[in-house]
Amino acid sequence: MVELIRELALTFVPLFVAMDPVGNLPIFLALTEEGTATHRKKTANLATLTAFGVGLLFVAVGKAIFSLLGIEVTDFLMAGGIILLILAIRYLITGKAVEIGDVSASETISVVPLGTPLVVGPAVLAALLLLMGRHHIAIVLFSFILNLVIQWVLFRQGTRIVAFLGRTGVSAISKVIMLLLAAIA
Repeated sequence: MVELIRELALTFVPLFVAMDPVGNLPIFLALTEEGTATHRKKTANLATLTAFGVGLLFVAVGKAIFSLLGIEVTDFLMAGGIILLILAIRYLITGKAVEIGDVSASETISVVPLGTPLVVGPAVLAALLLLMGRHHIAIVLFSFILNLVIQWVLFRQGTRIVAFLGRTGVSAISKVIMLLLAAIA
């Protein structure tokens, strides 16, 4: 039992840091601020479902695609690490990891940029590949799904969370997570 808890922690924490559910919340709220509560819930559902689909697809065929293209997992991890480091540094300096352009359709923002690359982007995909090489796939998938559930709850309860923590609190938590991300990258 202790070993199982250890394995879950070793897979959950890197995925949590890579996904950054708290850091994603302000972006989600900014993109959905003009919508109704029902609109935000639908957007949260579709974004999380998209993230799940992308992650699951990558777990299933990611290594095969790399093999076909002649890419080594270490190449992807190094590139992903560099991207993560740049995003983390950019966020720590400017307060923005990504720039969100003008998006017209709510369904579109649910898929891109929310579902991917925001929730499941290079960081999460690199973490999934790395973790699958070190841990049983069932534990990795469980940790991935648990992180997605946390992200979904944060998206669905976003306005309440910001009201409780304040924008400064959310920003502070997000910066700490980005520091951890920079350290991992």
